[in-house]
Amino acid sequence: MIEYIILIVVVALVLLGVGGTMLLRPRGMHGVRRSRVKELDLTGSTPTATDERNGGGSGTATATATAPPPAAPPGQRVGEPSAPARPVLEKPPPSAGRMVRLRARLARSQSGFGSALLSLLSRDRLDEETWDELEEVLITADVGVTPARQIVSDLQTRVKVEGTRTPEEVKGLLRAELLNQVQTEAPRTLRTQRHEGRPAVVLVVGVNGTGKTTTCGKLARSLVGDGQTVLLGAADTFRAAAADQLQTWGERVGAATVRSDKEGADPASVAFDAVSTGIEQEVDVVLIDTAGRLHTKNDLMDELGKVKRVVEKRTAIDEVLLVLDATTGQNGLRQARVFAEVVDVTGIVLTKLDGTAKGGIVIAVQRELGVPVKMVGLGEGPDDLAPFDSETFVDAILG
Repeated sequence: MIEYIILIVVVALVLLGVGGTMLLRPRGMHGVRRSRVKELDLTGSTPTATDERNGGGSGTATATATAPPPAAPPGQRVGEPSAPARPVLEKPPPSAGRMVRLRARLARSQSGFGSALLSLLSRDRLDEETWDELEEVLITADVGVTPARQIVSDLQTRVKVEGTRTPEEVKGLLRAELLNQVQTEAPRTLRTQRHEGRPAVVLVVGVNGTGKTTTCGKLARSLVGDGQTVLLGAADTFRAAAADQLQTWGERVGAATVRSDKEGADPASVAFDAVSTGIEQEVDVVLIDTAGRLHTKNDLMDELGKVKRVVEKRTAIDEVLLVLDATTGQNGLRQARVFAEVVDVTGIVLTKLDGTAKGGIVIAVQRELGVPVKMVGLGEGPDDLAPFDSETFVDAILG
């Protein structure tokens, strides 16, 4: 009898246990799914899959499905940080013929100047008032007072002597006179060839805002396009963006940049290191970009002189290019005079020449300094820096 009672109790307990499990199991599974969603929301990981065939009903996951790891790029192991993308090397066009290709752009900006001159000289009667107007147009175009008077005087003489004034003849007379003023005996060719077993060294100087660093980068492109190897020196240490900008220009064409990791470092030291590196690596040209400075600040100009002296302890400087903004007109001449006294400028780079009808600054700056304009910026494109050509320039002015 006792054994029968024990059997009944055991059966009853078993039945109660199975029923309780069936009642509790749905709630337990719901709790597991909710926690997995929360885990996915917080970590972004793939949730685990629960095997509901587990008769225990405990809610514990017994099988998991994980997403495969992302495929790594060729040559890179999974989990390794990706290397920064290298810039695609560009192949710049050669410098030869650039100004001819950009002639139309120059002509558009200078058309008002040339048209006014031709219109005045084509009048039926050339009296003193006409000649005064002609002189005024030339001065307005930044030719300068003395050169303008000389041009007018020479034209008056030629018109009286030759006595004819057809449109073609007038244009020919004006073209000859402008060429006479623009041309110079000093060579316009940049000295950028290796010599005596060392690279050519070019120092680029100028005031703030003239496009000096951009010009340095464009010049590097032009030289690479001509088949030369170039090393850039970021001696503008007062503006971190200048070194970054110069390095970006260099990376596009495969030219290395020597720079300081410390902002405000000694620019003369950076320039010296750049030249030394260029000599060791046997490059063709070392281009040194200097900080923009006001020509009225004596301490800054003295520092520029120091850069030049320190570089010359290592090797000679072949070119000192002064970058001038063509739109600044006569103020640009004042800047040029001070720079020429400090660093012996050998050539002028006129930027923004396509955006002004004051091309006469070419005549004025050459006459004032006795230094030739060697390159001109005729646009914002990377290849819009061109070697200056007198005939192309005058023909563009006269349309």
